[in-house]
Parts: sequence; C-alpha cells; structure tokens
Amino acid sequence: MNTPEQLSDTSCGFIALVGAPNAGKSTLLNSLVGTKVSIVTHKAQTTRSQVRGVVTLDKAQLVFIDTPGIFAPKRRLDRAMVDSAWGGAGDADIVALIVDVDRGLTPELEKLLEGLENVKHPRILILNKIDTVKNEELLKLSEAINAKLRFEATFMISALKGYGVQDFMDWCIKHIPPGPWHFPEDHLTDLTMAITAAEITREKLFLRVHDEIPYNSTVETESFKIQKDGSYKIDQVVYVTRDSHKKIVLGAGGQTIKAIGQEARKELMDMYEVPIHLFLFVKVREKWGDDPERYREMGLEYPHGKG
Repeated sequence: MNTPEQLSDTSCGFIALVGAPNAGKSTLLNSLVGTKVSIVTHKAQTTRSQVRGVVTLDKAQLVFIDTPGIFAPKRRLDRAMVDSAWGGAGDADIVALIVDVDRGLTPELEKLLEGLENVKHPRILILNKIDTVKNEELLKLSEAINAKLRFEATFMISALKGYGVQDFMDWCIKHIPPGPWHFPEDHLTDLTMAITAAEITREKLFLRVHDEIPYNSTVETESFKIQKDGSYKIDQVVYVTRDSHKKIVLGAGGQTIKAIGQEARKELMDMYEVPIHLFLFVKVREKWGDDPERYREMGLEYPHGKG
C-alpha cells in the first residue's frame, strides 16, 4: 500500500463500466488490466456480480468495475444482477457507458440512457467494436446518443483489438480524484483465487452447455488448497436446478464435465503458472436461485419479494 510520503501525490478512482449484456464490458476490462480478470463468452448475462480490475500506473490507481449487463429482469437472480450494475454506477467516480455499435440506438439502450440521467458523477460514452461499422455510422450514432444525454467525453474503441483503449485510460488518469490507493501496487483484481477459479469453470460451462442450463447453474469452489509441492488442489461443485440438467452437464459417460474440467484446468495453469488438480462435482439444488447464501457467494445482494 502507499507509504505516508506517497499519499499527498497519488490519485485513485473507481470507474464503472455499464451497458447492455454483451456490449463488451468484460473484454474491455481484461484489455485495460492486461490480463483476464473477468470471464467472457458469446452469451449475454455472463457477468453476474461486480468484478474489479486494478490498473496502477505511476502515481495513479484506476479501479475499473465490470458490472452485469443491464436488461429487463425476469427472475430473482436477474434482479440481483441489475441491482448490482446500478449499484456499481452509483458508487463510482466516473461512469462509462459501453455501447455495441453493431446494435446502435436500441430501445434497451434508450432505457439505459434514462437510468443514467440519475447518475451525478461524470459520464463518458464508449462506442465499442468500431472496426465493424463505417465511420459515418459511428459519427451519427455518437451524435444521436449525445443528443439524448450529455457525456463528458466520447471514445471510439475496439476492446477486442485494443484500439483506443489507451486514450480512454489516459482520460481517466487525468480525471480521477487525488487520494490514497485502495489496493497494493501489484493487485490486478479484488477477486480471491477461489472465486476466480470458480468463474473460470463457469465460463467453460457457458461455452460448452447450451440453452437455459448455464443460466440455471452456478459454480462454487468448496476447497482451494496449496499443496506441499506448490501445486493447487481445487474442489468445485456445479449446482443445477434439475436432474435432467445434471445429466446434460455430466454428458454421456461424464464426457461433458470432463471436457469442462480440462479446459478450466488448462486456463488456471496458464493463469497461476503452477500445476492444478481440479475436481468437479455436479449436484442438483432445485432452489439455489432462491437461496440468500448463494447470492452472498456470488457477491450479490439478495432481492426480496417475488423472483
């Protein structure tokens, strides 16, 4: 952390990345941090709770908050995710709206702009995936969005390819408040290793299993032990809501869960640079979506009332 001499000339700010599902928030967070801290899939609503990525450059510390995509919630878990996203926006020093330029100004985005009117912090607009549309369309979209809501700045980027990401980071460094750092200089995320490991496995589950099953499942790390030889032994449980879902996640002869485990183990070994012993179990817990303890595990507030 900061020494007393550092406190007078350091700055630290929280920047919330908000947007519709699949706008590219997690990809942008990983690009900013320079490593994978948030899971990314082609499916919407993969991020369930706030993930913080930390960038410390010279005297400035930027804490980027990847929030769940904001959409019209139907289930209790949906409501918790959307509440978490708006909570992240409300708590941040700067709010960055990420827009997928392929989709343009959708009714979903219009609702988001209405919600952002209540945010008092500086707002910036980030048009993402700019390599997929023509410049004239980009300018028209930028003008249309800025006409509906005033933004302090507009950035045109490709989070996947890294275009324009540094310009956005430089702007944030100039506009965050002075103050002590919140994390040690070498921290890249606020997630524990156990939660990160569970998120990696959940990503592989999302990529491997289809339809509604990933949305009705969760992954928890039950045990994370560092062995005497330096390797990690990780026991995880994939919870699903129906026995039929369990059969699909297991696959014929256990092939699907085996493939998920192999992919997760490979990525965890690349990430931690140590041997990984990963053991996956699949269990049915019919009402996990109504269990407050599961929400605490995911870093979400449990929304009371009907699901």
